[in-house]
Amino acid sequence: MNAAAAQALGDHARRQITDQILPFWLPHSIDRTHGGFLFCRDEDGTVIDTDKPVWIHGRFVWLLSVLYCEMQQNPQWLEAARQGLDFLNTFGVDRRDGNREGRFFFRLDQRGRGLIKRKRYLFSECFAVAANAAFSRASGEERYLAEALRCLATIERYRTTPGLLEPKVDPQVRPVKGLALPMIMVWVLQELRLADPRNAPDYTRRIDREIDEIQGFLSFEHCAVLEILGAKGEILDHFEGRTLNPGHALEAAWFILREASLTAPGPRRDALIRQGLTMAEWMWQRGWDDEYGGFFYFRDLFGRSATEYWHDMKFWWPQNEAALAALYAWKLSGEPRWYERFARVLSWQEEHFIDPLHGEWYGYLHRDGSISSRIKGNMFKGPFHIPRMYHAIATVTGDHLREPG
Repeated sequence: MNAAAAQALGDHARRQITDQILPFWLPHSIDRTHGGFLFCRDEDGTVIDTDKPVWIHGRFVWLLSVLYCEMQQNPQWLEAARQGLDFLNTFGVDRRDGNREGRFFFRLDQRGRGLIKRKRYLFSECFAVAANAAFSRASGEERYLAEALRCLATIERYRTTPGLLEPKVDPQVRPVKGLALPMIMVWVLQELRLADPRNAPDYTRRIDREIDEIQGFLSFEHCAVLEILGAKGEILDHFEGRTLNPGHALEAAWFILREASLTAPGPRRDALIRQGLTMAEWMWQRGWDDEYGGFFYFRDLFGRSATEYWHDMKFWWPQNEAALAALYAWKLSGEPRWYERFARVLSWQEEHFIDPLHGEWYGYLHRDGSISSRIKGNMFKGPFHIPRMYHAIATVTGDHLREPG
């Protein structure tokens, strides 16, 4: 990529954030009465549910804070992030029983009353860490970093204390471990390290432990990244054990490649590049739909029939993560095929998901790329994966412009 192409790509990515994505959400989604955001929106932005997803509050606060730090010091973004984070920290935590748990809900009603707490997962907590850390960096207020560290301590307590985290299946019958938590923790710790550089070596050590755990999910025999393993690292020949999620594995791959890009030349960087490139190559081969384009949602490890009914649908976020995996793979390997893959998947998703009339993206397509649902926001889709992709594209192209040659 020459300098002119890098500049054009970076400018395109920034315009998508400022002109296509954020205007759909700000200021219309700010709940001026109860605080926080109203994310559940139809094609034209109409609110179709007033319940509030906790983890998307964390995601949007993180996004606005990072954009404020790294793209444009827009006071509207900082103020929106502040009110969203104050709502999250006030109402997101389950404060019953004297707040002994410190766990976050998954879903609140409009006033902030808890509706659902997903006891098997720690994702609301993970995004609360990222939100508080990023806002601390944006605002310079240490109390938000302290809250991020409190949330991190809760995550670690639930991860390391037997019996606290509700298992997916009975551990007495079939003990399992999953890719999801070590994967997201790599990103969470990277964000904490940015906000708390005084303790960077400790965060880096923690990141290395998470990446070492992810390494165990690589099957070199089958050239695949597993989602679930037996507790001893064995492949489970059951629906869950055979299910591959290409978008999820590609997300893990680019987190690892991002870590490599932040690492000085040496054995650690080389090992990270090898691991990230291996994961990206395997799951690109597993996930890309040669007939219609785009990435499948699920695949079966052994090529058997997939069990989930949406296995061949094209959701928005796997395409976003695939683009970033390919972009970082190109940045670190220099291999033209990775840039070709990046350009291919970016073009495909922009052609099929973008709504030029109302802004934002549709989220759910049939396999052939036709629209399945016109909804723009729900309990799972909000302003996160798409603008995070564009922000990372702008960052990588900016790095390219600064590097010699």
